Amino acid sequence: MMAHHRRTLVVVGHGMVGHRFVQAAVERGLTETHDVVVVGEELRAAYDRVALTSFFERGAEELSLLPTGEYDDPRVRLLLGTTVESVDTGARTLVLGGAAAGEELAYDELVLATGAAPFVPPIPGTDLDGVFVYRTIEDLEAIRDAAATARVGAVVGGGLLGLEAANALAQLGLETHVVEMAPRLMAVQVDDAGGAVLTRHVEGLGLGVHTGATTTEVLGQDGRVVGLGLRDREPLPAEVVVFSAGIRPRDALARAAGLDVAERGGVLVDERCRTSDPHVWAVGECAAPAGRMYGLVAPGYAMAEVVVDALLGGPGAFTGADMSTKLKLMGVDVASFGDAFATTEGALELVYADAVAGVYKKLVVSEDGRRLLGGVLVGDASAYGVLRPMVATATNPGIALPDNPEDLILPSGRGGAEIGLPPEAQVCSCNDVSRAQIEEAVGEGGSCDSPSCVTACTRAGATCGSCKPLVKKVVEDFFAARGRSVDRSLCEHFPLSRQELFEVIAVHGHTRFDDVVAAHGTGRGCDVCKPTVASILASLLGDHVLGAERRTLQDTNDAYLANIQRNGTYSVVPRIPGGEITPEKLIVIGEVARDFGLYTKITGGQRIDLFGARMEQLPAIWTRLVDAGFESGHAYGKSLRTVKSCVGSTWCRYGVQDSTTLAIMLEERYRGLRSPHKLKGGVSGCARECAEARSKDFGVIATEKGWNLYVAGNGGATPVHARLLAGDLDTETLVRYLDRFLMYYIRTADRLQRTAPWVDALDGGLDRVREVVVDDVLELGSELEAAMATHVEGYSDEWRATLEDPDKLARFVSFVNAPDTPDPHITFRSERDQVAPADSEGPVLLGASIPVGPGGPGSPETVGAGR
Repeated sequence: MMAHHRRTLVVVGHGMVGHRFVQAAVERGLTETHDVVVVGEELRAAYDRVALTSFFERGAEELSLLPTGEYDDPRVRLLLGTTVESVDTGARTLVLGGAAAGEELAYDELVLATGAAPFVPPIPGTDLDGVFVYRTIEDLEAIRDAAATARVGAVVGGGLLGLEAANALAQLGLETHVVEMAPRLMAVQVDDAGGAVLTRHVEGLGLGVHTGATTTEVLGQDGRVVGLGLRDREPLPAEVVVFSAGIRPRDALARAAGLDVAERGGVLVDERCRTSDPHVWAVGECAAPAGRMYGLVAPGYAMAEVVVDALLGGPGAFTGADMSTKLKLMGVDVASFGDAFATTEGALELVYADAVAGVYKKLVVSEDGRRLLGGVLVGDASAYGVLRPMVATATNPGIALPDNPEDLILPSGRGGAEIGLPPEAQVCSCNDVSRAQIEEAVGEGGSCDSPSCVTACTRAGATCGSCKPLVKKVVEDFFAARGRSVDRSLCEHFPLSRQELFEVIAVHGHTRFDDVVAAHGTGRGCDVCKPTVASILASLLGDHVLGAERRTLQDTNDAYLANIQRNGTYSVVPRIPGGEITPEKLIVIGEVARDFGLYTKITGGQRIDLFGARMEQLPAIWTRLVDAGFESGHAYGKSLRTVKSCVGSTWCRYGVQDSTTLAIMLEERYRGLRSPHKLKGGVSGCARECAEARSKDFGVIATEKGWNLYVAGNGGATPVHARLLAGDLDTETLVRYLDRFLMYYIRTADRLQRTAPWVDALDGGLDRVREVVVDDVLELGSELEAAMATHVEGYSDEWRATLEDPDKLARFVSFVNAPDTPDPHITFRSERDQVAPADSEGPVLLGASIPVGPGGPGSPETVGAGR
């Protein structure tokens, strides 16, 4: 029998879409008949550009989509650092450049996945040193290097990528400004009202926002950037400028080859993503199906699948794509989906806005109110996973809305309709995965038994990650409906829940992470399991978090016993139990703030926060505070923060019990208690509730007969009132119940689960907590109390212990951007007019630590620059 002739398929471009095409080609059997050659211009294999900003935290290796640098299938050849100089469509050959310069490559089928290039407007000054675009890892490396010696940065462009770039500059410690020509941020995704809420969020994080501002030139001096020229506005100083003003399809290769291009750029393709040459295809940002360019990864993935299908003789077609987006920008949730601007005839808008909470939600519904057409969510996008699959389109009728569709966007407690997704509902838009496909993966014929396995098998949640909660819910609901146990693995390294991990560590007596992962897990751990195990070990052993075996497991805040701020400095929060403080201690705090130039703020938990400390200054600050009798307030840890108090019966004419004394006692008892999430308490001396105890994880309210104990209240994005656990308790019983409650929570809650959702997730809810804590039905009371007693007896102040240990102190050394001796040419802006004393020598770190110019203390750049 004659062997079939193998054909050659060349893919030009190895970005996310090019990589996805190759994956699909391998998985669907195209390499059985085709040899695949992939030409990648960058020296790196494909990496996750959607998560590009996380490069500063995760590094390039974590972003890679092909960590080994080659495909498992030997019939795929990857050429990195290689360009295509020309294409001859008649001869079906192309000439390579770069690492393979001069090589000629023949092809049977050619796929163009050349992507897009950042658009830099044709204005003067864009060739100056300090001007960057935001597209590749190399771009980010260059921006990081420039930021090390800069003070102010500006991003031109306030869209999705522009705000990502601004976030990166802020993370690098620069005073950051966003310049957007449109009248609002993210003009393509959100409306005016949503843009206004987003702007308030971004400005609240310390960034300058300049909308309706047109950049006319980049200002320079001696070849370097010094600012931006703006039309009809004052120039904006900046030493680093990043252009993120949109993208343009990279279609030069196609143009030179004589292929048809769209009027506004991009390789013109039909529904099969075939160009004007029958043997050349185009996918991703370089392609223009029906003349339209798609700048998101999900449409590119869909095009890649269509071309693989076409080459296999299938009927697939690209007829448009879901342009929905959801992301978290600088801690702010933003989502846009469907007909977000109500362009459909007869469309109606339902809006919920809470200016105080910074939340804006809009649903666009059909004229009869039965179909969801689109929406915008800013500040709280938790409903996105359910709402987006409900959207009706020209080819999909969507899911019928409830009788009161406003319930879908009202806060918890004021609405909340449960919507069941039909099997065909799309759960993951990036990878076009439906609920039915997820259920098929975990069903009888499937091989998956967990959400993480589903992600690996179907790619649902593997790209932007915004649908992961919905994927998890679909899997858990599917299992629950069939009586199967739900996998609650902590992460891919541990097939155990946090509760199970707590138990095995306690039973086996492990004291090191390496021992735990060797005995009960796989791999080397990650940023999920490492801090979780560190917290469990702290709860069980009470050892210092910076002990040699534990310091590398900690999150940034725990690693330095202080809260890192957006500009790279730290805040210091000494413990002030119950809010009670002596005049002498107040004086010391004032002196420390003055001498180190720290911005001071009274917190909501009756403490004083000192902002703006450089990392190497922390030991000196702690020394002053510890010598005055202060200790760590654990504001950086997943542990007890405060027990807030009113003045109680000692001073207040309404008080019926001494709430201050009780609050101090409880705070000193539970200080340093490591837990799944932060803990807050409150004690009110009467029913007037001045300490707001019922918004805390545990709250105590005085009665004529004793104390009422409330549990599982939380503040934050979804406030929940604490619920009564037991009433009219004497102090001894109150403390016993609290000991049991807190240790029960620490043993059984999931990681980062506050007490309110923990109680709700328990089988039996609050009634179950009452059975365990008050009725002691499990006969665990004595054991839980003993565990708390061990904690109380073993407590030591982490600041003092660090100061007394040279090995722990060694980690508090300076880096390039925080020298031991501050540069005498750098001064810092004050915060709300808190400035250095007139006789201070040299520059003083003030407030938000935003360097602004070469002046010294008392110069215009320093004094009176509060905002």
